[in-house]
Amino acid sequence: MDVEASRLALRKLTNGMYVMTVSAGGRLAASTVTWLSQCSFEPPLVMAGIKRTGEVHEAIRKSGAFAVHVLAEGQREVAESFFKPPVVEEGRLNGLRYEPGQATGAPILVELPAWFEARVTDAVERGDHTVFVAEVVNAGVRHRDAKPLNLADTPWTYGG
Repeated sequence: MDVEASRLALRKLTNGMYVMTVSAGGRLAASTVTWLSQCSFEPPLVMAGIKRTGEVHEAIRKSGAFAVHVLAEGQREVAESFFKPPVVEEGRLNGLRYEPGQATGAPILVELPAWFEARVTDAVERGDHTVFVAEVVNAGVRHRDAKPLNLADTPWTYGG
């Protein structure tokens, strides 16, 4: 296999940019994620590929649940702020107000256009990421007309 061609071809896959949040044992974890997709209508399921060495991975393992927030075009700075472990202070996560999710307790970032909470049903461990399959158990939309931020619309890459 041509490794360089494989890397470049995989970077052509379309990926959105999301902020994933988790509450586990009284600790909050959060990260920007891109490997996420819906994978069932009934029940509503999503799948997320999460790097095993990150705090979010461990938090999902402990809690069995997470929240995902859709980022809008023009919210690159929000995505970038979650490239590092979050700063939690005065009811804010990396400067964004949050409230506990009703279904999972995961932080819900109230300033982002849409979100959902999900409970893990399955985990597939292969390579350097775990694919968590999770059922959507709660959701909200604050800005119906917001266009989602896509990885291809940024200077960053994650893949290949």
